[in-house]
Amino acid sequence: MDGRTVAWQDQERAWLSDTIRRHGWAVQYIGGGLCTHPGCSGGDDEGTPFGYTVGLFGMGHPELLIFSLPPETTCQVLNTLGERIRNGENLIPGQELILEDHRHRFVAEVVPNPGEIVFSANDFYQRPAESSVPLLQLSYDDGTGVYPWAADHPAPETQPRPGSFTA
Repeated sequence: MDGRTVAWQDQERAWLSDTIRRHGWAVQYIGGGLCTHPGCSGGDDEGTPFGYTVGLFGMGHPELLIFSLPPETTCQVLNTLGERIRNGENLIPGQELILEDHRHRFVAEVVPNPGEIVFSANDFYQRPAESSVPLLQLSYDDGTGVYPWAADHPAPETQPRPGSFTA
């Protein structure tokens, strides 16, 4: 690995540690033209954008993952649920979640292959992929109550089903 990449990784780890120390968790957002890795042109439009938490595992809870929302919305949803978890709520697979000021309803689903997705979380907790931190995917409806697993969902490809996605 070249020196620029090592320095970038060190800065990323420092930011992550500082953010988790100050707030309890951090949100990693991948995709949507936000690539900052050395050698990246600044745009990474390939694949489905997603965001996930790093730090909830330290509170005894699975990390959370969400697909295809803009960065600001992703952070809002994950931070709102992070606060609820910090205040004692435990999200359960299959549980429907309603958030104030959000038109979508969410359902928490177990992700069977978290080691292929949450690289920053596993790096932070020094866990190999095969012993990954647990992960819940927050699947959301289309605003009218239709979830991505339903045949009549207008864009199911925007939310890959748990286990069918790797980063």
